[in-house]
Amino acid sequence: MMQSKPGLLALLGTAVLLTTSIGAQAQTSQPLVQQANMVYKGQFRLPTVTGNGFTYGGTAISYNAANDSLFVVGHVYDQDMAEVKIPALGGTGTLLQALKDPLGGKLEQIGGSGSKRIGGSLVFNNKLYVTAFTFYDGDASQSTTHFQRSLSLTDSSVTGPYKVGSLGAGFYSGYMGTIPAEWQSQFGGPALVGNCCLSVISRTSYGPAVSVFNPETIGQNATALVYYTSDHQTLGQYGASGVHPVFNGTTRITGVVFPTGTSTVLFFGETGVGNYCYGEAAACGDPSNESKGEHAYPYHAYVWAYNANDLLAVKNGSKPAYSVTPYTTWELSEPGNVSNDFGIGGAAYDAVGNRVFVIEKGTDASPVVYVYQISNSVAVVRPNPPTSVVTQ
Repeated sequence: MMQSKPGLLALLGTAVLLTTSIGAQAQTSQPLVQQANMVYKGQFRLPTVTGNGFTYGGTAISYNAANDSLFVVGHVYDQDMAEVKIPALGGTGTLLQALKDPLGGKLEQIGGSGSKRIGGSLVFNNKLYVTAFTFYDGDASQSTTHFQRSLSLTDSSVTGPYKVGSLGAGFYSGYMGTIPAEWQSQFGGPALVGNCCLSVISRTSYGPAVSVFNPETIGQNATALVYYTSDHQTLGQYGASGVHPVFNGTTRITGVVFPTGTSTVLFFGETGVGNYCYGEAAACGDPSNESKGEHAYPYHAYVWAYNANDLLAVKNGSKPAYSVTPYTTWELSEPGNVSNDFGIGGAAYDAVGNRVFVIEKGTDASPVVYVYQISNSVAVVRPNPPTSVVTQ
């Protein structure tokens, strides 16, 4: 069932419902993706491999058009990466490149105290870009986030880590995606990067966050398009009781996709759709997580849809980053209830086939990848251009 934040469509002005093909048009008139646009096509599994493999893994995925494959991180303890050939729907992928450390031993160099994890990957102009974050960076001392390397995982040469922006590593150390060619000149770059909702929430965003950057000039400042701080918790107050699926303490965001021919930026992850509660699992009515902490059982795969014109207004200085909100949100029903610890591990996009890949982190040896297609002839809502009013 679609979960829409009340009043969000009012931010877009009057919208007109049309039936059209999603194609090349002026940016402000390109359609907004709705839940009905994301058509579920089927699923496949990652292969079972020796050792830890993909058990408790399936994160930081990216699409490689050259091989019709996915780069994906395996077991959470290893942080190794493999390339998996996408099979026919219902099948099991095959290894094109075995699990291997993609950072050549450099993961610890990002700084910050505590364990380190790969946050995202991106195939761009025949190179592989990888982000990383410190899982619990209590003093927010991590300063660098990005690595650059060959698409061949046996090539041990890795450059980085690089610092890409001024907000703090917790805003840039996760998911990445490309910007469609028709939008790149307006946004001033070809790619997106962000992160959200990490442990020690004050070092990152209180909801979806993304910035535009150029991987080929990595190291220069990224430009923020949307993020939320402790002073501007626009999507909901952290720790508030009640049902707040758009953002609460259990929300996790692990992927971003900007579909070609649309005015929509989609964020993927999971969130608790029940009453928020901090405490012991039993007292909070959470049978899926035995730990003391944040609960909002049950947990569902979730999509946050933003109007790219609003993000462009932030880039151009006519809106503050924290004023932008999703025009709609919805649950992905195919994964069903997910674990708050092992939910959605990431999302990747095939621009030619208009396919979206959403991976569910596996508690078994072969995580599941759900495949959706952005339909090209459906009822869509066209947005009006955003206003130039700056919210205080």
